[in-house]
This record gives sequence, structure tokens and C-alpha cells, in this order.
Amino acid sequence: MSYELIPPQVRSRLKDLRLTSRRAVGLHGIGLHHSRSRGAGLEFAQYRAYEPGDELRQIDWKLYARSDRFFVREAERESPLAVWILIDASASMAQEDAARPGWSRLDAAKALAACIGELAMRQGDRFGWVALRDDGLQLVAPAAGARQRDRLLLEMHGLSAAGGFPRVEQLTPLWDRVGAQDLVIVLSDCFDPACLELMQKLAAARREVLAIQLLTVEERDFPFRGGYRFRDPETGEELLGDGVALRADFLRRFGEARDLLHAQLDASGIRHAGYVLDEELDVPLRRLFGSRDAAEYA
Repeated sequence: MSYELIPPQVRSRLKDLRLTSRRAVGLHGIGLHHSRSRGAGLEFAQYRAYEPGDELRQIDWKLYARSDRFFVREAERESPLAVWILIDASASMAQEDAARPGWSRLDAAKALAACIGELAMRQGDRFGWVALRDDGLQLVAPAAGARQRDRLLLEMHGLSAAGGFPRVEQLTPLWDRVGAQDLVIVLSDCFDPACLELMQKLAAARREVLAIQLLTVEERDFPFRGGYRFRDPETGEELLGDGVALRADFLRRFGEARDLLHAQLDASGIRHAGYVLDEELDVPLRRLFGSRDAAEYA
């Protein structure tokens, strides 16, 4: 199986990173941060209200018959972290820079997904992924091991960007599959309000959500000179204008939009990092999962 999605120099630096969850407590378990948690083990601990994503076999049906409410039996168990990688595959993710042809936002998302899968595999964690497009979700449930890692690499090679972000009703499988203690990592340009809404709803439902916003160099620097036709790849809307004349206003408005996004993510308790296409691939991972010194490196 080819590992070309992860550059050798990035792979060598991944050994310094650990996927971590704020909800992981204690020191026991299979992986590096796994803990004794409430789950579906053998030794009964307590009841709690049913939540979307819980397994139906955990429901106490006798208690339901008495109370007309769903409750889940929890037990002490040692359980690995489940990591979900949500990849925005809408048309805007196909954008790339003239300075680096062939390296789009989606290419970066695929490579970051491969890095996250590699980290999860090394730690013994389960990981799965969802490709988000409005023509249907491509969903693979979490599993552990090299075979899952190899499947991720294979599917990333075949993934393309097209269409728009999924509609609300198309996202139902996520609510059925993502568990209350799972870690969700979203890879997107975060431009579609539906993407932000999805992250906020997951966070409000007590899922731990992290976001990596993928941007082009041109969005950061707006280096255009002369007349240009700017086109939205998802809506088809076009704007004609002079690059130099538009630059100051674009950078101001783009900066304000990013600041607003960051404030909304912070208010929802969503950790986030940015990645620009001319940066080293592991920069956002170091910001989210590295030590303080590693984060400063980024």
C-alpha cells in the first residue's frame, strides 16, 4: 500500500503527536489516552438517558416498559477512542493556487485525513470517515488497525470534489453513528454556513468537535494584478474587477469573516486551526495535538 499521501518529512514528525480528547479521563485502557469509561461492559454501573448514536442493545427494555422512556445501561469498561474524520468534498474544495498547481484544498484534506488515520492506528484507536457532498455521504464506520488505514488511503485516492455541501436531511446517518464520546475532526474551507451549523449541532450534542479550515494562498494574500473574473465554483456567481483595486477590501472582509467564524467556533467549544496550502502539512495537527513547544513551531 502506498503512503504517498504523507510526505516522508511529515511522517517523521508525526511520532511527536498524539490524538487527544478532552473527554478522555484516567490513565487506563488500550491506547495512549484511553480510559476507564462508562460503556456496555459486563459490570453494571448506572443508567442514563438514551442519546443518538447509542447502540440499541444497550437499552433497558424492561425499564422502558415501566417508564415509557429510553434508558441505557452503562458499565465500567476500557474503551479506545473513536475518531471520525469529516471531509468536505464539495466543489469549493477543488480550488488550488496558481503557484502550486495540482495541490487543492481537497488534496490537503486527503493528506490530513491520512495523517490522522496514521496517528489513530499507532495509538490503537478506532477511526472512520465521512466524505460530505450533496450527492450522498461516503461513510466508513470506525475500526482499528492497518487494514482500516489502508482502506482510508485507497478511498482518499478516489475521492473528488463536486456539488455542494449536504443538506440537513442528508446528514441523518451522522447522528445515527457518531457516539457521545467520539472525537470528530472536520476538514473543510468552512465557507458554507451548513458546515458551521453541522459542527455546532455536533458540539451541542456533546460530541467533541475539532475543525481544520483549509485556505488557499490567494485567499490569504490576494496577489492578483490586472483584470480578473472571480467565480464561485458552487453557485456559478461571477465578479469582474481589477485585482489591485479589490485587494484591500477583499482582505478586510475576508479577515472579518474568519474572525467571526473563529468566534462562533470558540463559543461552541470547538477547537480549531487553520491550514494554508503553502504550509507544511502537519502545521494544523501540531496546533491541535502538539505540545506547547510544538504548537509554537507552527
